[in-house]
Amino acid sequence: MLQNVAAVVTQGVKAFELGVAAEVFGTDRSDQGLPVYDFAVVAAEPPPLRTHAGFTIDTPHGLDRLAAADLVIIPAAEDHSRRTEYPAELLAGLRAAVERGARVLSVCSGVFVLGEAGLLDGRHCSCHWRDVAELARRFPRAHLEPDVLYVEDGPVVTSAGTAAGIDACLHIVRAEQGSRVANGIARRMVVPPHREGGQAQYVEHPLPPERGGAVGDVLRWMTEHLAEEMTVEQLAARAHMSPRTFARRFQQETGGTPYRWLLGQRLLRARHLLEETDLTVDAVADRAGFGTAAALRHHFLRRLGTTPHAYRGTFRGATPDAPPQPATA
Repeated sequence: MLQNVAAVVTQGVKAFELGVAAEVFGTDRSDQGLPVYDFAVVAAEPPPLRTHAGFTIDTPHGLDRLAAADLVIIPAAEDHSRRTEYPAELLAGLRAAVERGARVLSVCSGVFVLGEAGLLDGRHCSCHWRDVAELARRFPRAHLEPDVLYVEDGPVVTSAGTAAGIDACLHIVRAEQGSRVANGIARRMVVPPHREGGQAQYVEHPLPPERGGAVGDVLRWMTEHLAEEMTVEQLAARAHMSPRTFARRFQQETGGTPYRWLLGQRLLRARHLLEETDLTVDAVADRAGFGTAAALRHHFLRRLGTTPHAYRGTFRGATPDAPPQPATA
C-alpha cells in the first residue's frame, strides 16, 4: 500500500515540479476521507539547496530516508539534462528502492537521474519533448517514447512536462488506491482526474470539453453515452463534419484517436463501477460500453494487467477469484 513518499531535491530543483509532489502527497486531506501520506523532502546534496528560482530549501531529511519509501520522486532540476554525476548514495538508493519493490517516478528532466542510476536500461520511458534527443543519446538502451505524457514500466514511471507529472502522480494513486482516492485528490487540486499516459504531449487545443466547440460538445456526449455503440461516422455527423475532418480535429484537440479516447473513458467507468458498486461483471461491462464480460476482461488485461474480479478484490477487499453478488436494485 502506498503510504511513504520521498521527493529528492538536488541543486537547482524546479520549484513547481517539487510542488507537484508536495501537493499530491504532502497535503492532509483526511477531512475528506482521503489518505494522509508520510511525505518528506529529501536532500540529495549538502545545504543550502538552491531552487532554480533562487530561493533555498531547508529539510532535515537525508538520503537514508529513501530506505523507507514506497514511492521515490525525482523532480526536474535546471541542469539534469547536462549533468552526468550525482552522489553515489542517491543512485544506489534509487536502485535499492526498485529492487525491493518500491516505485520511482521522474518528473520532466528528473528522468536523467534515473538514467544515471541505470534504471532506464531496457525500459520504456518518456521525457519532455525538448530533452528527447539528449536522452536518446545518453541512454541508448532505453526504449524512449518521445511524445507521450507518461510511461509506466514495472516500478519505474517517467513523465514529460510539469502537468504530465501531475497526471503520473494521480496515475500511481489510482493504481494503488483506486479511482475514488485519485479523483478526490484531483478535485481538491482542480485538475483533470485522468489523462491517459499515451496522450500526446502537445495538442493544439488542450481543454476542448471546457471550452466548447464542435469536438468539445461531442466529447461531452460520448462521456454521457458510453454504453452506446458509436462510430467515427456517427460522431462526425454529430459534429457536422466529414469523418476525415472530424478525425483530424479530434487528434488535434485531444492528442489521440476517437477510439483510444473512448476506450480510456469506458475503462474509467468500469473501474469506478467495480470499486463503488456490487454490480456483476457482466452488468459493469454492459454499463461501461464493453458489451460482454469477456470484452471487459480482454481490455483490462491489456491496459491494466489484471482481471475485473482481481481489480475489485484489490479495492473492495473481496476474494479475487470469487464473483461479486448481484446487485439488489
